[in-house]
Order: sequence, then C-alpha cells, then structure tokens
Amino acid sequence: MPDIIHLLPDNIANQIAAGEVIQRPASAVKELLENAVDAEATQIQLIIIDAGKSLVQVIDNGIGMSETDARMAFERHATSKIKKIEDLFHIKTMGFRGEALASIAAVAQVEIKTKKANAELGTYIEIENSAVMQQEPCACNIGTSISMKNLFFNVPARRNFLKSNAAEMRHIVDEFIRVAMAFPKLFFSLISNGQQVFYLEPGNLKQRIIQILGNNYTAKLVSVKEETDYMNIYGFIGKPDTAKKTRGDQYFFVNNRFIKSAYLNHAVNNAFDNLIAKDSFPSYVLFIDVDPSQVDINVHPTKQEIKFEDEKIMYAFVQAAVKHALAQFSIAPSLDFSLNAEIQNLDAINQPFTDEKKGITTSSNLYQGFTKKNQAHFIEPSTKNELNHWKEFVEKTKSASGTIQETEEHTESQLFSYEKKSGTQPLLYPNSFSSASFIQLHNTYLIAATLNGFIVVHQQLAHERILYERYSTAAHSKQMPTQKNLFPVTIELATADAVLLTDLLPELTIIGYQVEALHNNSFVIQGTPADVLQGNEKHAIELLIEQFKHFSSDVKFSKREKLIRCISRQHAIKAGQALSQKEIQTVIEELFQCTTPNITISGAPTYLEFKEDYLDRMFGK
Repeated sequence: MPDIIHLLPDNIANQIAAGEVIQRPASAVKELLENAVDAEATQIQLIIIDAGKSLVQVIDNGIGMSETDARMAFERHATSKIKKIEDLFHIKTMGFRGEALASIAAVAQVEIKTKKANAELGTYIEIENSAVMQQEPCACNIGTSISMKNLFFNVPARRNFLKSNAAEMRHIVDEFIRVAMAFPKLFFSLISNGQQVFYLEPGNLKQRIIQILGNNYTAKLVSVKEETDYMNIYGFIGKPDTAKKTRGDQYFFVNNRFIKSAYLNHAVNNAFDNLIAKDSFPSYVLFIDVDPSQVDINVHPTKQEIKFEDEKIMYAFVQAAVKHALAQFSIAPSLDFSLNAEIQNLDAINQPFTDEKKGITTSSNLYQGFTKKNQAHFIEPSTKNELNHWKEFVEKTKSASGTIQETEEHTESQLFSYEKKSGTQPLLYPNSFSSASFIQLHNTYLIAATLNGFIVVHQQLAHERILYERYSTAAHSKQMPTQKNLFPVTIELATADAVLLTDLLPELTIIGYQVEALHNNSFVIQGTPADVLQGNEKHAIELLIEQFKHFSSDVKFSKREKLIRCISRQHAIKAGQALSQKEIQTVIEELFQCTTPNITISGAPTYLEFKEDYLDRMFGK
C-alpha cells in the first residue's frame, strides 16, 4: 500500500498556525501594536475600517527594517529576539516567537512600507496567502507602516464566525487600551472609519489612566509603590467609592505585558476586605516588574496568561502593597455622624448649651465623680429617686405588651388559617392571596399564607423574574413605554464604554430607553423605562454597561437577551428594601402570573413552599 503521511503545503500549515494567533481583527491589532513598541517607536497610530475586517493599519516612527529583514519578518519563527534556548527565559520584549506577521500574512492581504534612518529608500512588500506578490524600493517615512486588508478573505468559514462590527470594535478597543496603558510615555491614536476615537498624548501613568478611563478618576486614584529585591509593584488603585458591581477597570501588567490572573485579582480583592461591599470589585492599574526568569510567558498563544515560579510570594506581595497604599492614604472604614439625620436632630446637638444647663450638669454627682480627684468611688445617696421615670416606662411597656402580643397572635392566625376559612383555590393562583396575609421579614422575604401552609418569597429574585418576562415580551412583540425626563441628563463615558453604548442603542430603545449620541463620547438620556427612578438615570446606564461588558454565562446568548437579563437584575427590588403592603401584594400576584414563577433566569428559586403536614411533622404532631 502507498504511504499515506505527507507534509502539508506551507499555505495550509500557515493558516492552521494562524488560527492560534489571529482569532479576530483585535488579535492582529495586539500583535502589530506590540511590534511597533518593540521597534522603539515614540508615535504609534492605529487605523481601522469596518472594525478591522476591511483594514487594520499600524503606522510607527520606529527604527524600521532593511529590505532583507522586511522580507524575513514574514517567515514563520523568524525573530531577532531569540538566538539560544536560554534567551527564552530572559524575554523583555513584547513579541519574540516570530509568528505574528507570518500568521497575519496567511489569512489576509498584507502591505508593508518600512525604512531605516540611514537608508535613502524604504522597502515595499505585498503579500497574499503567505506568498510575496510584489517587492520593490519605495519612498516612505522612517519607521514602518503595515496594513492588513480583508481578514480571512481566503478562509470564508472563519470570516463568517466574526461578530458584528460593534462587537469586533469593542475587542479592538480593549487591545488598544491594554498596550496604550502599558506605555504612557508613547503617543497613541486610534481612528475608526475616519473618526478619531483615541488621541493619547505622552505623559505619566496617572495621566494615561485618566485619558483612557475618564475624568471621574482624577481625584480617586491611590498610588501604589513597593520595591523589594524580588519584585517591584507600582501603579494606582481606585478609592473604595470607585468599586463596581462587575469586574470593570482592572488591569494587571507583568513586565509591561497585560495579563489575566484570577489569582492576583483575588489578592487585590482581599486587600479591599471590609472597605467595599462583598459583591463589588475594586478598580486598579498595577504593574509588576520581576526578573523574566521568574515567569513563563510562553504558556498561551496570546501571551495573556503567564506562569509565576512562586505564585504564593506574588500573591502576598500584591496584597501587602495594596493594603499598605490604602493605609498610607488613610482609606479605612469610618463613622460619619454627619450623615445620620436622627443624631443631628437630638437636643444635645441642635440646641444651645446655656449657662443654666451648664450649672445643672457641673453640680451633678456624676460630673463631680469624673472631674474631681479620688471621687470616682464615692456615690452619695440622693434625696430623690432619679430613676422614677424608669418605673413609669416599664409599667407602660407591660401594659402595651398585651396589645402587641395580641396583634402578633392575630397576624399569625391570619397567616396560617386564612385560606382554610376562605376555601379558595390552592397555591399559585393570584386570587388565592389577601393583603392581610402578607408579611415582610428582614426587608427581604415575603411570607404569604396558602391553602396548605405558607410560602416564603425572595423579593429580589421574584422581581427579577417578573421584569425579565415583562422586558422579554416587549422586546419580541411591542416596545416598552418610555418615561420622558423633564430635564434630559447628559452622560460622558470612557471611549470603550461609548463604543458599547452606541452598539446597544437600538436594543435599549425597544425596552424603553431613549438615549441619543452627542459628541466626544457624550450621550443625552431623554427617557427611561418606568422602573428607573427620576434622578437615577445616569447611574442606571453606567451600571447597565458594566453588567453587559462582564456578562458571564456558560450559554452564549444574543445581544438582546443579555441586555434583557442585565436590566432585569438591575431594576429589580433589592434585598433589604422595605415594601408597603400594596407593593408586597403586587410582587406576589405578578410573580404567579409569570409563565415560570418558581425560578429566576439563572435557575435560583424565587420562593419556597412550606406545607401544613411538613410543619406538623416538625412539631411532632
């Protein structure tokens, strides 16, 4: 029989290899930007058309390449960074494996113009499907300009798997931000379809953070800086009031390379323990400088996951550095009595301390015992009983206790016997309940009597289910009514968030939001769904963006479905919120009008049922 094993043609092998490195336009953006940084550029410009599907171009003023180097750069595993195996463990540059340009050339049409400072002419090369189509001298500026056109033009199946332009653009912005954040002393710009998205002047790290994440961080950054023989940590953390309900502005860099590390993220979260809510996440931009031999950056094709030689030491250093920064800037829990209106209304606070009151106070035995020496053990008998008012208070309490107990017994009786007397239908029918049989416990649980016992409803989870079905119906049939704002609210977002909100505007309109884009990442909120309180519109939009960006699920949902789920969680009544009898009744009745009243959209139960026979068994009956 003939031999059946053979070598793949270069173009097919390159396309297979490219799949590991170039997964979408943003992958090429990352590789090209990092190459520009390695080329010692001080100005880097990124130009995008059609979210990178038609064009990704990076222009830099770096050292450029000779004609031979420009041609060799597109060969697989061609690199200037590694000459012997030991070099692999001392990498200080962004790129090193020599795969990026070869992978890009395998799945796109590539043009490059490059020129060294001492050269009269530059080099122009055109490559398609890994084959050089044209190579000639050209006139160009010092540095390199590389264009990637028509990504996956030769792999239609891969191109079909690309997301919408808005979704792909969000990935591009993420990669751009990660590189630009790591190198604040370099100029970066991003132009998409002819519009300026980012224009980042060189500066220090704090200035770059504010340029990218927004002016709201100007006075809310705490400096972190710790230097040891093993590693250095520096950067900024957001003050506790910048914490968000989702993993928002969190950036870790190791040797200037952006990484994803749940382990180090946990270290930062622990440092914020008792400073932020348990379900909130701190903001941070932290850099770790460590000997390259202590980390392995070659464990993943995208190089965003790395392996530390001693993870426990890294964890301890990061946690200690953040805690030290918080302590150094006196950021700790404090009691703010100015916020408590009840304390401010006390007579001791808001009434003047007259001479008459001062005289009464200083003449009292209690004052004398604390102010005179050797008087604390003397207690002089009083001619009058100063505790008579306590006797009066206790007697009043005793007389009232019978009434209180009676009321409680009456309510309990209603709770367990209402439906026995009424003879109505069993559980799950809204008309089976009466407002008299509803109780709110700990401002979180709603208790309602049923024919055979009672149910305990979690008010937040129940309301999530109600809102989900309401929004879902509106999104697939008719548009939700909009509550117009008397005074439209303007909101300014970071660039990445502005790109996302622009993509979501059509879907938001369907569920009752009326938001219009202005300019410079600004939007005006003209109206909101009826569930959003007046004055809370800006916060609602910001929280919605955060939830959508970090929506996590094992199942891939459509953009509309994710939006509906996020808004349902956001607008739901929260645990701990006191409700009136009418509100309790409305929640319970609307819950049992849902098509699936017993579970939330994430699968958690909305209520638990306790039947009478189960209660009897609990008490041995």
